Amino acid sequence: MKSSSDVDDYIAGFPPKVQTLLRKMRATIKKAAPKASQRISYGMPAFVVNGKILVWYAAFTSHIGFYPKAAAIGAFKKELAVYNFAKGSVQFPFTEPLPVDLIGRMVEFRLERERRS
Repeated sequence: MKSSSDVDDYIAGFPPKVQTLLRKMRATIKKAAPKASQRISYGMPAFVVNGKILVWYAAFTSHIGFYPKAAAIGAFKKELAVYNFAKGSVQFPFTEPLPVDLIGRMVEFRLERERRS
């Protein structure tokens, strides 16, 4: 994947099946955070609220990476147990449906955190 400065260009740089997953991820995040803007940050699509990154997401060889920061991973640790995850990230394999409900709730969690800070 070549680097992009635009989210649409980023998504267009992947095979059609991966593009579909990226668009689904994007729509899920946008539904949970409709006022958030989008941009590329650290080479990945990101959603921004009040000038702060809310979440990032990206495509890799076999998964979609989702980066909602450490507090969100901790808050949803039990539900994320079926996925590979680390302190601030989770991997959603291409071979499984995206857990849109879980992703949406994690984005809502991040929004609430940003409102408090």
